[in-house]
Amino acid sequence: MLRAVMATSYWLAKSEPYKYAYTQLEQDERTRWDGVRNFEARNNLRAMKKGDLVLFYHSNEGKEIVGVARVVKEAYPDPTAEEGDWSVVDIAPHKALKKPATIKADPALANMQLLRRSRLSVVPVTPEEYRHILALSGTKA
Repeated sequence: MLRAVMATSYWLAKSEPYKYAYTQLEQDERTRWDGVRNFEARNNLRAMKKGDLVLFYHSNEGKEIVGVARVVKEAYPDPTAEEGDWSVVDIAPHKALKKPATIKADPALANMQLLRRSRLSVVPVTPEEYRHILALSGTKA
């Protein structure tokens, strides 16, 4: 019997490091990615599949990608939402980057959704962008 192989999708999620840093995710070993209150970002959460990889971006302070997380539970209703149709996913640490990756000055990443849609907290990343970011950080895939 043949099994379909599901391709990994890549994402980027932003967090202010003083609120929730990648090092905290490593300590917690798993967290619920909640509090998203933008419809497009919510839809991106809903598109995530178990096993997808998520670049962890420290916004405001640092403005750099510092780690990679893995989706461990697909979208379900956000328990922190008092009203509306909001979703969360659960993520776990996959690997810290050897060195943080700053992307704004890199011409190869000029079309990244993070730069084009900077107000969104969750955006898709192409496989090429993902590989390039890992290379920038000196991290193996």
